[in-house]
Amino acid sequence: MATLLPLTPVSEWPERGLDIAALRASGWRPTPFDQFVVKVHSRCNLACDYCYMYELADQSWRDQPVVMTPEIARATARRIAEHVERHELTAVEVVFHGGEPLLAGPDRIDTLAREFRAAVDSSVHVELGVQTNGALLTPPMLDVLAAHDIGVGVSLDGDRAANDRHRRNRRGDSSYDAVTRGLRLLGTDRYRHLFDGILAVIDLANDPVETYTALAEFEPRGIDVLLPHGTWAAPPPGKAGPNGEVDITDTSYASWLVTLFDHWYELGDSAVDIRLFRSAVRQLLGRNGTTEQLSAGPLSFLVVETDGSIEQVDTLKSAFEGATATGLHVLRDDFDAAFDHPGVAARQIGTAALCDECRACRHAGVCGGGLYAQRYRPGTGFRNPSVYCADLMAFLDHVAARLRADLIAARKG
Repeated sequence: MATLLPLTPVSEWPERGLDIAALRASGWRPTPFDQFVVKVHSRCNLACDYCYMYELADQSWRDQPVVMTPEIARATARRIAEHVERHELTAVEVVFHGGEPLLAGPDRIDTLAREFRAAVDSSVHVELGVQTNGALLTPPMLDVLAAHDIGVGVSLDGDRAANDRHRRNRRGDSSYDAVTRGLRLLGTDRYRHLFDGILAVIDLANDPVETYTALAEFEPRGIDVLLPHGTWAAPPPGKAGPNGEVDITDTSYASWLVTLFDHWYELGDSAVDIRLFRSAVRQLLGRNGTTEQLSAGPLSFLVVETDGSIEQVDTLKSAFEGATATGLHVLRDDFDAAFDHPGVAARQIGTAALCDECRACRHAGVCGGGLYAQRYRPGTGFRNPSVYCADLMAFLDHVAARLRADLIAARKG
């Protein structure tokens, strides 16, 4: 079997410049992996124009098997079991992902769930989940998900107009009716316990409060709002200046987030949880973060592709071709081997992985440099501020000011 090699230019960090042996000699010890994203199907029934899997820099999906074979699935389950036993983990999370994982069909999902649970010792809690666009949430599929207690996350960007700006099917038609039909079924008494939440990508053209209201109507357990992908070489929508480079002064996304945060914050206990906001509040109050978008903590998950390749977080596909590659494979390597990959280690050493500008920032311990993929700049790799640096700074300053005002008022009261 051919060994895949990371395609990062040799001059870029962390493949060039991060000395794993020196890290270990200094006392650093890697954090065991307790989350595994398993790509069970590599194609999709939608054609979202911002998708990092299909529409951005890395096009390796074209060479992936459409469906993960039983052999690769069993090998992945065994590798997870080995890792859990070696590191004496008491819980592990496995997320079936894609593409669109439900294209694998109810029978295949049923078999996968049985195999992954059976591979791990019964004393270990195995949390299964699936991230889906929701269009294939039919009663037969939901019955399988319910039989195995598989949590469901659904992608939806808001109301019909907001969602259909980007999330259309392969014919270019609206996906809204199919997705919301699945969401309503998921929200019935029979299946509601599976409903983990909704994932929404921000579009500046969508009103933030209307977006929240449209999503909250489905009564999800939580909502994730995500900044659209982009890098210093390929600016996110609305972030390019007149010369095509990232406008480092623009804070349009901060304004969107601040408007939504204030609405959410003032709703109090009646608000649907928004993970980005909860994480910001927790971290500003000195507690641990809960989202990769804002965190300096060690990343503890890996991706397994349909061909069995062990990869870094899949959002790195937005940076450049081969950005996720580690050269490892479940038929040949155990997951501990990933600890020695510079890209993996860089995600586990906290603020030491940040550039000088980020380490000097007042929000370094909260922001953590922002989403790793969004720091990429050709020539310097991932050791840069996020393309959303100005937005994250303005947003966190606003949240901190609101918390400070409330704490002062509470002391006076």
